Amino acid sequence: MKDAQKPDHVSLTRLISWLREGRFVIPDFQREFEWRPWDIRELMRSIFLDYYIGSLLLWRGKKESFEALACEPIYGFSGKGDPMYIVLDGQQRLTAMYYAFMAPNVPAPTRQNRFLYFIRVDKFTEEAYDEAFVYDWKQQGENLLADNDAQFETHMFPLAVVGQGGWALPNWVQDYEKYWRGKESNARQAGNDQQRTIAARHAENARAFGEHLKAITEQYQVSYIELDRDLEIDKVCDIFTQINSRSVRLDVFDLINALLKPKGLQLKHLWREASMRLNFVESERMNVYILQVMSILRQGYCSPKYLYYLLPGQEKKVREPDGSLRKEVLVADVPAFKELWDQAVDSLAQAINLLRHPQEFGAISSHFLPYASILPAFAALQVAARALPPNRQLEAHRKIRLWYWASVFTNRYSGSVESTSARDYLDVKAWFEDNAAEPGLVADFKERFRRLDLKRETRRGTSVYNGIFNLLVLHGARDWMTGNVPQYDNLDDHHIVPKSWARDQKLETSIDTILNRTPLNAETNRTVIADRLPNQYLPDLIKSNGEATVRSTFESHFISPAAFEILLRNPFGPDDFESFIAERQRTLLEAIEDLLIKERLDLQPQLRELDAKVESVELELRKFVDATLGGDPAKLPPHVRQKVHERLQTAARKNPALDVHDATLAGCLEYVDLRELQDIMTNKALWSLFETRFASKEQLARRFDQLADLRNGIRHSRTVDEVTRKEGEAALVWFQKVLGL
Repeated sequence: MKDAQKPDHVSLTRLISWLREGRFVIPDFQREFEWRPWDIRELMRSIFLDYYIGSLLLWRGKKESFEALACEPIYGFSGKGDPMYIVLDGQQRLTAMYYAFMAPNVPAPTRQNRFLYFIRVDKFTEEAYDEAFVYDWKQQGENLLADNDAQFETHMFPLAVVGQGGWALPNWVQDYEKYWRGKESNARQAGNDQQRTIAARHAENARAFGEHLKAITEQYQVSYIELDRDLEIDKVCDIFTQINSRSVRLDVFDLINALLKPKGLQLKHLWREASMRLNFVESERMNVYILQVMSILRQGYCSPKYLYYLLPGQEKKVREPDGSLRKEVLVADVPAFKELWDQAVDSLAQAINLLRHPQEFGAISSHFLPYASILPAFAALQVAARALPPNRQLEAHRKIRLWYWASVFTNRYSGSVESTSARDYLDVKAWFEDNAAEPGLVADFKERFRRLDLKRETRRGTSVYNGIFNLLVLHGARDWMTGNVPQYDNLDDHHIVPKSWARDQKLETSIDTILNRTPLNAETNRTVIADRLPNQYLPDLIKSNGEATVRSTFESHFISPAAFEILLRNPFGPDDFESFIAERQRTLLEAIEDLLIKERLDLQPQLRELDAKVESVELELRKFVDATLGGDPAKLPPHVRQKVHERLQTAARKNPALDVHDATLAGCLEYVDLRELQDIMTNKALWSLFETRFASKEQLARRFDQLADLRNGIRHSRTVDEVTRKEGEAALVWFQKVLGL
């Protein structure tokens, strides 16, 4: 029997020359090249750090096999090739190498632009490898590729130089060193010792970098298995099918598991025990999420390359602020690893319980969890909040909630999330310590939520769709027939206006919007309502239960009185459907503002109403002060004016578009609190302007005291005793009368 397979290896230089000559072709049954730009960058990082990148499976081809499998050149290849190998396994890696080293003038997959790859020599020689490998798709990258002096000045080595072959690589390194030797000489002549030292260091780095490149290109070996050219095509296709149907992708969990085995730790056994506690979330990456939580808690990072440092006794290089390096061990030994693992599992289990709780985050079914990928950051933040002193935990959890909902409604965790998780963890922890350090994400959410087009959210599972569904659960949406809150195991995602009606009206594209969906009991949805329009069953509901009860039930689903009236219309047509959708969009956006941004979600329903009334009185008081002082900010008492100025300065740092020097009185009053409004009105120099409306300064001060006690009780301690509530309600009535509300 012939030698069907032959293991071998090839140097990087030789492999690149094969790529340049078009020696590799792709059979038609292979999928397209689909690596993203950052995947290519990570492969380059692995190669130049001398990491193993896996083995290739190649079939030495001949004319008949090339034609039979309809083979095509590698993505981006142009010109006449000299095919030698059919790629059975390794297409993505080989194509990524071709794209990075040859820099073909073609867009990256699913992108509109060409991507160019560089190594930052200064960062590479400092061993700052996370910053050393970069790519550019803008015009400046094209300009840089054509300008050697600019490359030398910015220490940017184009990987396309490697692909040119011949003397291109040593010439570039020689010219790079020569460039900085010239800078060194100029600095010496000018007597600038500091610049001379810097230039000399870059010149030495150039030489060291060149030696590294020479070693990698000549000595780095890529292993491959070559199948005999005379193998029958059906056997080759069978080999390919077996590889792609039976093999399981080696992910970071498998790698850590393999590395822990020699240390006597079976990670898969630990995962088997933990999985029973975490099975609510349907995600194949839950075992990796545990490792990510461990990594975030230990080092503030969780991308795959950092998980390696969780190995017991593994040293990690840490760069100090002065540039020096030190080594530290994150996990001392196997018992420490198991302790950290248990902590991560506990935190994820607690996080899941919080997210699925109908009064906490409302994801009562795994189908309605906005993201599984947010779990590592969310769980780690819960650990950080619980580590704070008890009197600070309430505020920390408030901030976590606001960050969470901002992430949901800005689709923050819909893509690659490891770096996002780590950054959010660090940002929110900093916010725990400093109220002024509010993450930009939260400010962005407060600004952008009004522009959410909920009509476009038609697919269950997206973060915004599921986020709205969670809010319906949190709002206590009750079943229309039983009056009970639907349970997770008996829950349907109900179309308020049925799909059958939409098909008849040719409105199928918009009928699935979240604006037309709500949670109901499965029996109510499928048996009682079925495919009927609301105007067919609502009259019977009203007759049996009373209109006030039915309206109240529908309002628990964010169906306003106006939307309720639209649903009762008979006949009900496409224009009525659009009116209903528009009204529910308005109601839901108001709910997002009221419950999430104004943070009334944690309040009891009666306190939410009181908080809204306090806010309306506060807004009317600001308008009244503005009108009474004639819109002149100079009339504010000096101490109030100073506080407003400081707050405006803080706001301007977050929003450069804010003009602090041209603020109107109305604008200034947005930055005063309730007690400062009282100070303005009762100020000795200003009281005469307010006396005609409020008569007694003592009476006004007492009402402010009552209103402030109620407001602070609601917004801070979250507990309001009966006396505080009654006196606060009396103050509200008094202010409403005086202000003519």
